[in-house]
Amino acid sequence: MIKTMTSLNHKQKTLGIGFTRGLAFVAVWAPFAETVDLYNESRHVKLKLQHSQNGYWQAVTEKIKPGDLYFFILNGKKRPDPASLSQPMGIEGPSRAIDLHDYSWRDKEWKNPPIGDYIIYELHTGTFSPTGDFAGIISHLDALRDLGITAIEFMPVAQFPGERNWGYDGVFPFAVQNSYGGATAFRHLTDTCHQKGIAVILDVVYNHIGPEGNCLEHYGPYFTDKYKTPWGKAINFDDAYCDPVRQYYLENALMWFRDFHVDALRLDAIHAIKDFSPVHILKELADEVAAFNKGKPTPKYLMAESDLNNSIIVRGKEDGGLGLDAQWCDDFHHALAVATDQDKCGRYTDFSGIRDLARSYKNAYVFTGQYSHRRQRRFGTSTTGLSYDHFIVFSQNHDQVGNKAKGERFVPEISFDTQKLVAAAVITSPFIPLLFMGEEWGTESPFPYFADFADADLRNRVIQGRREEFAHFASEGQPLDPHEEETFLSARLQWKERREGQTGVLLSFYKFLIALRKSELPLRNYDRRSVNVSYKTGTGILVVDRIFKEQHILCMFNYSKGSRTISLKQENGRWRSLLSSSDTRWLGKKNFPAQDNNGQINIEPESVILLANYHVPS
Repeated sequence: MIKTMTSLNHKQKTLGIGFTRGLAFVAVWAPFAETVDLYNESRHVKLKLQHSQNGYWQAVTEKIKPGDLYFFILNGKKRPDPASLSQPMGIEGPSRAIDLHDYSWRDKEWKNPPIGDYIIYELHTGTFSPTGDFAGIISHLDALRDLGITAIEFMPVAQFPGERNWGYDGVFPFAVQNSYGGATAFRHLTDTCHQKGIAVILDVVYNHIGPEGNCLEHYGPYFTDKYKTPWGKAINFDDAYCDPVRQYYLENALMWFRDFHVDALRLDAIHAIKDFSPVHILKELADEVAAFNKGKPTPKYLMAESDLNNSIIVRGKEDGGLGLDAQWCDDFHHALAVATDQDKCGRYTDFSGIRDLARSYKNAYVFTGQYSHRRQRRFGTSTTGLSYDHFIVFSQNHDQVGNKAKGERFVPEISFDTQKLVAAAVITSPFIPLLFMGEEWGTESPFPYFADFADADLRNRVIQGRREEFAHFASEGQPLDPHEEETFLSARLQWKERREGQTGVLLSFYKFLIALRKSELPLRNYDRRSVNVSYKTGTGILVVDRIFKEQHILCMFNYSKGSRTISLKQENGRWRSLLSSSDTRWLGKKNFPAQDNNGQINIEPESVILLANYHVPS
């Protein structure tokens, strides 16, 4: 029996080994191979594969069972399965066959919430808990639910070299990292998240394959020399023989949705995906996910990381867009960093602080087509017509923390008052908020880049590359050696910090802000017409009006180091205080009055005040 590879199958895995009714379906793409066999190490059985159309080799057999270890033998040489679901002995070892139908899911009542209800918490499995695995995450899910988190973004879990890595050096896109617990443990984690009302976002890397243990190039032209990426050869999405490569990645995305019940994918650095096909791979992916979603009670989402400021990414297909659901917005972070004086090394020279922060509140992108001095050209496109839930904002994430010489957090470089200020800026924004693990209690644990490559030459090249990258930021010092275990261990969260004094107050402050966002309709209204932004140059004052029907919330931020007075507009009814970060409750210096004083509000340095009025402003 030969299984034909003609189209994607949304119901089962069609690459590598899949199981149906006791039979194993085997398929591998190797267009230039003369012979391809499968060797079952567990049973010492060799199976000859038959050459099919488009360079696929296939078989249907009873000689492979779930749990068996196997290699493909490609022109006489043993190779792991490029679509392996499990690498229990690491990247050079045999693949393990897994039946993706053997898990008893408990999440039948789960419904993925609207994307606008996402409050995202980004974490790295290896450093989030003391055990550094999926079980360790489960032990802290109640704490995240208590915080108010509705979605967790997991940094990549695809199999990478060694025991520790950020995850972006993965070499088996279908396999779940063995040191984290593997495929079954990840399904149990997803299932448990759903039981606790938390959606799962998985970070996937479709722009490159890691530099050590890459077996794809042995099988076929998965890569092209037409383009270069920061990590080497580009994935072959538009060169000769690209069709099976495209199918490989499309099926990978569908597998996470179908077989692991993941709710959304975060597509890493899509600006490094090179594709000039008539139909871009991301548009084809969006089409496949739309077909997958059809008839289901709740959809799966696609989110992207991009530094292109190109709104075509999230515009609908009817407007000529790619049709992705949301994208990360770095401009908001950069403007916020400058506004709060975090930009010590001049990384964000294009940004001016509250002026650009106000622009980002209104447009998401700061650069929507104007000239960028750093890029020496005009940059960005308009976001007109896009609702705010197409954009995800943050004050920290793995890139912004980790891409420093030593991976320092902004604590203790900024004051406790400023920590509260940036938390409010993100959580009360009209966008989808994202928190990076530990920020909610102001952890000082850094998040430096770390890896565990075995090849000595590669290790040295990585170290030298890091030194060259940070040569322009001499004040940061020499970057840490990413291969030292101490570098990795320094990033481990210290959960006991949450119970200590100031950190406990900050944690309560985050909880309070998130609860406000959930309870106050204006704070989760994504209509562009519902947001008005104003600022005063030289004062540090930025005011964001949030409106929903008869409800009106005023978010007043003081980014200066001096007290300021703000005059309130006269409206029907009176303003009621929701929050003042300078209140003694939050370790501030004074208690905030419940009502305004003759239309004048005094706002303390580096603080935020939220007022509510339940009448439409005139």
